[in-house]
Order: sequence, then structure tokens, then C-alpha cells
Amino acid sequence: MRKQFAFPARVLEPIKQYLVGKQKKLEKRKEKLSKEDPFQDPDRLSDNAASDTDAAEQFGHARVSAMKEEIDKTLINIRKALTRIKIGSYGLCEQCGKMIDTDRLAIKPTASYCVKCKRQKVGLKS
Repeated sequence: MRKQFAFPARVLEPIKQYLVGKQKKLEKRKEKLSKEDPFQDPDRLSDNAASDTDAAEQFGHARVSAMKEEIDKTLINIRKALTRIKIGSYGLCEQCGKMIDTDRLAIKPTASYCVKCKRQKVGLKS
């Protein structure tokens, strides 16, 4: 059994604060997007608008839905990273258990795979 590495708390705290801040911003953005969704307008149902207006509403709804879906994916990754910080496994690859390069974590603090395992996961050659 190999010895498990853990970052010191002084290193993890700024990462944790960054992730918590990003999480709050994304949750606010998602809430704002919900208000921008044309399908949320109660007057929409009683409006006998032209077909081009209906198409614009459909497009607006699809755009908002896609953006909210991306935010949800990012929020899930942030929550996973915060959980890994809490349990002491942050910075370790979920697949091979080796330490994820710190440069990779600096660029993508939610990374849960080392570069080698991520490439294998998406089917790229090393």
C-alpha cells in the first residue's frame, strides 16, 4: 500500500476559498439566468404572438437551458473538489491514486484526474 499524500491546510485554504467563491457566483448566475428564460414569463401563455416571436422564445429558452446545464456541471465539479479537500484526498488522481501535477491544479482546481489518466479516459494517446 502506497503512502497517501495530502496538501497542508495552509495550501488548501486559498483553494477552498476560491472554490467556495466561484460556487456562490455560479449559483447567482444560474438564478439570474432562470429569470431571463422566456418560458418563465407568465404572460407568454396568453400572448398570441407571431411565429417569429415564438421561435425567439424557443431559442432563448434553449440558450438559457444550455448555460444552466454547463453551470450545473461546473457546480458538481466544485462540490466534488470541496469534498476531496474535506476528506483529505484533494490533488490525488481518482483513477491511479498518484498526485495530480500542481500546475494542472493551478489551472483547473477541480481536476480529479492526472493528465495521463484523463487522456486515457477521453481516448487520447499519451
